[in-house]
Amino acid sequence: ARDTTERKINEQVLKSTMLQLERSNRELQDFASIASHDLQEPLRAIQAFGDRLQSRHGSQLDEQGHDYLSRVIRASDRMRSLIQDLLAYSRVTTKTLPFTTVELDTVTHAVLTDLSVRVEESGGRVEVGELPTLEADALQMRQLLQNLIANGLKFHRDGEPPLVKVYAREPDQEVPDESVAWTQLVVEDNGIGLDLKFAERIFSPFERLHTKNKYAGTGIGLAICRKIVERHGGTIVVESIPGQGSKFLVTLPVQQPEMAFEELAPHGV
Repeated sequence: ARDTTERKINEQVLKSTMLQLERSNRELQDFASIASHDLQEPLRAIQAFGDRLQSRHGSQLDEQGHDYLSRVIRASDRMRSLIQDLLAYSRVTTKTLPFTTVELDTVTHAVLTDLSVRVEESGGRVEVGELPTLEADALQMRQLLQNLIANGLKFHRDGEPPLVKVYAREPDQEVPDESVAWTQLVVEDNGIGLDLKFAERIFSPFERLHTKNKYAGTGIGLAICRKIVERHGGTIVVESIPGQGSKFLVTLPVQQPEMAFEELAPHGV
């Protein structure tokens, strides 16, 4: 009787937790909707009038006027990128797909097709080793690999064509649950590297170690990567030496616990 009572209590606690999670996700979805519509509407007006001012009255502006106008246009472009990336960050947990069997070889080659122009423009190359098949959200795996590979292409050393290597290996660290099989994805580059005192900071939203003039972007990419990895029950860390490149280690379960297939979070916008 005591076991039955405890089980009922645990079921009630679980049900309450799930309801709280659903409520939190609905609130997050509402926020995402505001970010994509209400915040972007005045921004579109700023951009439209800025473009109109430049095209219709640009000849009447002096050098300082042109400078002010170009700053307005650049700032509005950056704000648009920030809003879009904020929306992408919120959707990692609200716009999800059920876990299915995913061939990372196939996903990675699709990513390289998307990044082909960037690879060509950088003069670099991406080498892909044998990658495993695992249970995951296919779209999020694609986003994860695209962010990490694009990162390696972006932060290259001056005069040194970027080289990004993508491969898998046995985890070289303790895993959260030894009852399931794990794999470790490695995305390694020969870029500028980073001081390991920033190894945690780079995974925070909108954190940048470099000025936006030197490297474009909003600083959300690695934060999205961490969100994706955590949703899959894994970990992501970086190993790096300044001036000698970085190595991102993504440790993931090959099979998800049964609970992962029960989508606790409702599908978002």
